Amino acid sequence: MAWPYANGPLHLGHVAGNCLPADIQYRYERARGRSVIMCSGSDEHGTPITVTAEQENVDPQEIVDRYHQINTQALIDLGCSWGTNIDPRGIDYGGALYNRTTDPRHKELVQEYFTKLKQSGFLKQQSMKQYCSINSEGITKFLPDRYVEGECPICGSDGARGDQCDECGSTYESSELVNPRSKMDPDAKIEIRDTEHFFFQLNQFQNELEKHSITKQKVWKPNVRAMTKNWLNMGLRPRAVTRDMEWGIELPLSENEWETKRIYVWFEAVQGYLTCSQIWSERFSDNPDDWMKWWVKSDEGTEPKHIYFMGKDNIPFHTVIWPAIIMGLNSSNSGNPPSSDIDSGDLVLESNVPAMEYLMLQGGQFSKSRKHAVWLPSFLEHHNPDTLRYFLSINMPEGHDTDFRWEEYVDKVNNELIGTYGNFVHRVMTLSHRLDSENGINPLLQYFDSSEHVEANEKIQTLLESAIASMEKQRFKEALRSLMNISQIGNGLIQHSEPWKYMREEDSPEKSKSLSTLAYCWKICRGLAITLRPFLPFQSDQLWSMLGEERNIDDILFEDSFNFDSDFYWNNEKPKPLFERLDIDDILEREKLIAGTDADKLEVTEEDVNYIDFEDFMKVEMKTGKVVDIEDHPNADKLYVVTIEDGPDSTRTVCAGLKGIYQKEQLLGKQVIFVANLKPRKLRGIMSEGMILAADDGDGNVSVLTLDSEMPTGSQVR
Repeated sequence: MAWPYANGPLHLGHVAGNCLPADIQYRYERARGRSVIMCSGSDEHGTPITVTAEQENVDPQEIVDRYHQINTQALIDLGCSWGTNIDPRGIDYGGALYNRTTDPRHKELVQEYFTKLKQSGFLKQQSMKQYCSINSEGITKFLPDRYVEGECPICGSDGARGDQCDECGSTYESSELVNPRSKMDPDAKIEIRDTEHFFFQLNQFQNELEKHSITKQKVWKPNVRAMTKNWLNMGLRPRAVTRDMEWGIELPLSENEWETKRIYVWFEAVQGYLTCSQIWSERFSDNPDDWMKWWVKSDEGTEPKHIYFMGKDNIPFHTVIWPAIIMGLNSSNSGNPPSSDIDSGDLVLESNVPAMEYLMLQGGQFSKSRKHAVWLPSFLEHHNPDTLRYFLSINMPEGHDTDFRWEEYVDKVNNELIGTYGNFVHRVMTLSHRLDSENGINPLLQYFDSSEHVEANEKIQTLLESAIASMEKQRFKEALRSLMNISQIGNGLIQHSEPWKYMREEDSPEKSKSLSTLAYCWKICRGLAITLRPFLPFQSDQLWSMLGEERNIDDILFEDSFNFDSDFYWNNEKPKPLFERLDIDDILEREKLIAGTDADKLEVTEEDVNYIDFEDFMKVEMKTGKVVDIEDHPNADKLYVVTIEDGPDSTRTVCAGLKGIYQKEQLLGKQVIFVANLKPRKLRGIMSEGMILAADDGDGNVSVLTLDSEMPTGSQVR
């Protein structure tokens, strides 16, 4: 899991992009009986920390101590598995560690790796230009990138950071920023001066990274492929790994000139995955070298599997920079040239980087700096954590940006989570408890006949296999939807068999058949408790208790969850609903938010038919994009599935009715105009994330709107 900055509380954007997907995967891997370790923690260096500290006029250590504690507890309260360092099955199965980059051992290891890379020639000293501020008293101070803001040299957006633009996602050298100013002292004079630093020779890894990216074409998602390709196509160049600052890890050098410089956070933080594993082994295992089985290719050729979860803005750091560092360390250890081919004894490269798009808030990007967020700790004060886990899982930004709106959250929880799953479980539990139990024996046992439910069994097994296939590819929305469909099957069985009619009736074939179905649904509940646990851990444990199960839920493998030959157990306690319905008015009042206008409820008059207000038109967001891939729609004769590069480092999928009008090669590479904020919807089974604009004369002549000159992808159309 990518390391969030400890400069404030976590918001739901962090949860959807990093935290929750990692925990879902961790719980799933455990449910498959695999050994797994989950590593991450608080990123406690870098200028976001010092900016916050200066704004509050406190020491940076006070900031990171405060927010590390707050965020760690919030994640545990959300049900993330950071509180259990050692797997209950034993140390050989792994565990979890939510560490900190201010950990003294992390610092030692980073300095050790810095030295290795420097001795091997991968870190070289050179001069660079860096912004300085000169205040009214003549005091000169070198400015880290995050202390500088201005206009983006790529898209022109104001408020761009010193090395990266949040608007278009581009990265650049800080000296390229247009009209720069000090973020902390906007009135100060800004100059560019030379300063000495160490540069990671990223260019030396160009060829091997290109080879590696080719091997990942069928694994990486389109956004990962596109952003990595863009970085590699631009040509890699040396990148500074040190900065003039006081807060950070000291350089392992004795010369005085390096005393005021620190290791740059981007170079240090990605190493946290490795250092965290080492620290976990040192702290919790009898063998301090235990970390190697999670990181090193064995003599037998076995490679550990690494999956990195982060938001899309962190993609290049995990597909370009971190693999290059790993190759550099392998080369340093072996004496061989850097290679993407991993030999026995080498550190392994990533298996997948399932980067998430952005979770938006009411249409705008979550942002700590702009205070545009829903904060996780405050959210959990009022809401069941599993309702949030469900909403973010079913609405996870896996392939495109998604939106957090309170109304949609309430709708998903009330109508899907409660209306389908919660309702099914409650019906089964309450109906079963209307039967008399003797000596704690489940009264359904006498009625159960698995031979009566062969067809339902086949459907459930198919859905289970589908969920497993989706989970193996980190497609959590697909997996959760498959599992929710199993509860829908259960609801249908209950409705059809009508067991409530026979609760107090004399024995009869009809009663036996109906209650056999109820017993079968009891077993479905058991399977759902196991399979939904990666998504809904608290409610799964609650359901497991209501079922009276004696075995530890963690001891049952995911693939064995719907074992209809398993024993029946019983809990005499009166069953309780898993969830409480939400009230949107209460939530909005508490959150002091205003509900968005429902366009379907607007009153339309004849005068309004031909005209729209300017404000309404301005809601339509049109941008430029480039067609980078095009395929036939599998379920529609007239549709193409088009992949559009919608920014320097991102893509989206659009279904376009252009088949039979254009050949694929005619569209490939075209710069088009598309509607960017159209609500995504499925077209014949494929999610479409926008609309390509075209002219239509009504007589069958259609022409896609293109540009008469080259423009950066993602440019606004006004």
